[in-house]
Amino acid sequence: MDEHQFTLTPAVRTTRPHFSASRARSAARSAAGPGIGVAPRSAKRAARGEQGHLRLSVPPTAPFHPFVPTVIRAFRDAYPLVSLAMEESLRTETLERLRGGQVDVAFLRASIAAPEGLAVYPLREEPMVAALPSGHALARDDGRAVPLRALAEETFIAYARDTGPALYEAMAAACLRAGFVPRLGQEAPRITTALSLVATGFGVTLVPASMQRMALEGVTYRELEGADGPRAFLGIMARRDDPSAAVRHFVALVRRAARRRDDSAAAS
Repeated sequence: MDEHQFTLTPAVRTTRPHFSASRARSAARSAAGPGIGVAPRSAKRAARGEQGHLRLSVPPTAPFHPFVPTVIRAFRDAYPLVSLAMEESLRTETLERLRGGQVDVAFLRASIAAPEGLAVYPLREEPMVAALPSGHALARDDGRAVPLRALAEETFIAYARDTGPALYEAMAAACLRAGFVPRLGQEAPRITTALSLVATGFGVTLVPASMQRMALEGVTYRELEGADGPRAFLGIMARRDDPSAAVRHFVALVRRAARRRDDSAAAS
């Protein structure tokens, strides 16, 4: 027998067709590329809300509230395959973008009745504080809260009266309860602009207490006296019956976090 010739054993002859078929399947998978089998798994994860996209709308003051970045981080940790995109917008624009499908969930600073087709979920409330020029007579911290009535003669910087009126409405209502109508000065489109105007002496304003995290040279924050002072609302809004599982997971996670904080506060 030629040294290069050989005879297949029966066992090898039996397994050879299976081996060839296996090689053929491997070659077909290689030719198809690495994506084969991935699409069905992705579809299942998306159906369970474990993968996909989520677009959030956040008003300018919300990121300063520690609750907001905390729950966003918690969601990213729980659902790492869901990509998050955030944009800043005020109430009027937010409603339009939610209805138009450009945004999935929106944080709110306004306690509003749920518009048609949308659901509003209250989360938190926080007191508002006075933002004063640092040279103001009431800016010195003597350990006492400032009575709102003491600001009756001041010029108030109004923040976003047309496009995001919630904080302005809370401020105006509190002034009326204190016995005066606020004298309005320059209007600011953003809370940071309002605080810049305060720093340069154009007037005073009221802001959510969490805004004290924004230290701005020339601005001093003071607590307001009285239990019936203005309060800032924080909530979320989403399309009612949204088919996205990722949206449902986000809303549920945020609402659970708010309830846990309420339970902790009640127990302490």
